[in-house]
Amino acid sequence: MAGFGLSDLLSIIQSIVLVSALGVTLYFSRLQLKSQKANLETAALASLDEKQHHLTEIFTEDPALLKVLVNSPTLKYAKEETTAWYTLSIFRYAFHMKEREVLFGDEWQGVLVWMKNAFKHGTLDKYWKDAGYEGWFDPSFRDFVNRELRTTPKS
Repeated sequence: MAGFGLSDLLSIIQSIVLVSALGVTLYFSRLQLKSQKANLETAALASLDEKQHHLTEIFTEDPALLKVLVNSPTLKYAKEETTAWYTLSIFRYAFHMKEREVLFGDEWQGVLVWMKNAFKHGTLDKYWKDAGYEGWFDPSFRDFVNRELRTTPKS
C-alpha cells in the first residue's frame, strides 16, 4: 500500500480551499442578488410615486378633474381633497420604505410623529374614513393607519 505523502496532503488542502472559496462566492452572490432585488423594488416604487406626484399636481391645478377617479356628488373637489390625498400618498410611500428597511431609526420616528400629528390635529382622519380614502390604499397601509395613526375610534 502506497504511503500518504506531502503531495497528497497538499491536494486535499487545495480541494478544501477551492470548495470553501466557492461556498463564500455563492454566499456573497446571494446577498448581492437580494440587495439588487430590494433596489429594483425601491426604484419601481419611487417611479410609481413620481407618476402619482405628477397626477396630484394636475388635480391640484384643477380639482374638478378628481371626478376621473371619484365621481361622487358629496365631494367638493377642492384643493383640500387633493392635498389630503397627496399627504396620505406620501405617508404610504414612507410606510413602504420603512417596510423595505430603507427608512428606519430616527428618520422613521420623525416621519411617524409627523403622520400621527397630522391625523391628530388635521383633517386627514375625516378624509380617511368619511370621504372613503381608506379604500384606495393597500391592506398593509390601511392596517397601519387604522392601528397607529387614527385618533378617532375605529368603526
